[in-house]
Amino acid sequence: MLFVLLYKFWWQKRTQKAFANVYLIQKLAPDYSTFKATIKWLFLALGIAFLVIALVNPKIGTKLETVKREGVDIVFALDVSKSMLSEDIAPNRLEKAKQIISKTIDQLGSDRVGVIIYAGNAYPLLPITTDQSAARLFLKNASPDMVSSQGTAINEALNMAKTYYDNDEQTNKYLVILSDGEDHEENTVDKAKELGDEGIKVITIGIGTEKGGVIPDMINGYKKGLKKDKNGEVVITQRHVKVLQEIAATSSGFYVDGNKTATSVNKIMEVLSKAKKTEFESKQFSEYKSQFQWFIGIGILWLVLDMFVFEKKTKWVKSVNLFNEKEE
Repeated sequence: MLFVLLYKFWWQKRTQKAFANVYLIQKLAPDYSTFKATIKWLFLALGIAFLVIALVNPKIGTKLETVKREGVDIVFALDVSKSMLSEDIAPNRLEKAKQIISKTIDQLGSDRVGVIIYAGNAYPLLPITTDQSAARLFLKNASPDMVSSQGTAINEALNMAKTYYDNDEQTNKYLVILSDGEDHEENTVDKAKELGDEGIKVITIGIGTEKGGVIPDMINGYKKGLKKDKNGEVVITQRHVKVLQEIAATSSGFYVDGNKTATSVNKIMEVLSKAKKTEFESKQFSEYKSQFQWFIGIGILWLVLDMFVFEKKTKWVKSVNLFNEKEE
C-alpha cells in the first residue's frame, strides 16, 4: 500500500505538471491538502494492517499449571571443532550431525532434551528442558565460532553432561555424542565409564569417512581456502571410529555410523522407545485466550477515522497567512 501511495503521488504530480504549473494548480484547487491526503492513506493502511493481524488470531496464555509427563532425559553433545566442517559427508559433518539431532527431536514425545557443544572447550548450549522447539532453534546456530578455542575437549563434555540430569528419580539417562572422533583426549574411556557407573548410557555417532577430507578455512561464513598445518601442507581429517566405539562400550551404550541420517535416527529411537518412561512435572500454559477482537476494534477505528478525514484543507489552517501573501 505504501508503494501504491508513492506511485499515486508520483503519477499525480506528473499529470499536474502536464496540465499546468504548480502555481496555477494551487489557484484551481485551493482547498486540496496533500498532507491530509497522506493521512487518509496512512489511516487506511493501519486499518488493514490491524485486520490482517486479527486474522492470525493472536493468543496469550492465561493459566500456568503443573502437568505430569513421562519420558526420558537425553542430552546431545555436539562436536563443533573445525574438522566437523569437512565436506567428505554432504553437506558437511557438522550439518549432518545437526540433521540427526533435529530429526531425532522431531520424533521425541514428552522426553526432555539438552544440548552441549564442545571443541577446545565445552559449553552448555541448552539446559535440559521439555521445550523441544527451543532445542531446534539453538541447534540451528551452533558453529565453531561459538567456542573460544579449537580442539576436541570431549572429556569436558562428558564432565558437563553429569551436571545436566537434574532429576534423581530418572532411571533412563542418555548422552548422544556426535563427533568425528578426531583429536580425542587421554582418559576419555575412563570418563565414559564414570558416566556408565552413574546410570548414564552413552550413544556415540561417528560422522565422516575413514578416507577423510580437507577442512575449509572459513572466515565470516565464507570459504577462503583450505586449512593447512605449520608446514604449509593441507590438513586431511579422518573419522576415528575406535575411540567412539570404546566410549560407548564402557558406558552401556552403542556406536552408530552417522553417515546415514535415517539409520542413525531409527537406531536412537528404537532404544528410546523401549526405555522405561519416568514421570516428571513441568509447567506450561494450559489455557489460551484469543486476542483478535482487540485488533479488529483498532483496525475498524483507523478505517472510521479514514472516513472522516477529507482531502480538503481545514478552514482555520487555510486562513493562516504566515508570509503575508496578497491575493491577486
